[in-house]
Amino acid sequence: MSSFRGFVMTIAAAGALLASSAFAHTKLVSSIPAANATVAAPPQITLSFSEGLIPKLSGAEIVMTGMPGMSDERMTISGYQTSTAADGKTLVLTLAQPLSTGNYQVAWHAVSTDTHRVEGILAFTVK
Repeated sequence: MSSFRGFVMTIAAAGALLASSAFAHTKLVSSIPAANATVAAPPQITLSFSEGLIPKLSGAEIVMTGMPGMSDERMTISGYQTSTAADGKTLVLTLAQPLSTGNYQVAWHAVSTDTHRVEGILAFTVK
């Protein structure tokens, strides 16, 4: 009887482990520039995630949210290339031209190999 109980406990523990990993969606673990940083105009923006990405379903939009001494009018930045680094976990936004002085938000979305979409916003300032 005790070996049956041990077998049942092992199966239950394995099931709990599998269920918890199914709910562990990818997370943004780091970025360059870092969140809320003030930086010189970066040549690219990198977003590193905890899981491998599906490149065709992952991306970002860069928006200038304000310039010093001007209104908080939003302006979408275009002309950058989006790619995935060799590690498969890093989204790279290579800018065609330097970002002007101002505040920026990168609205990103990522679909990892678990096929779940997550999204977030990275804010930073260019001096």
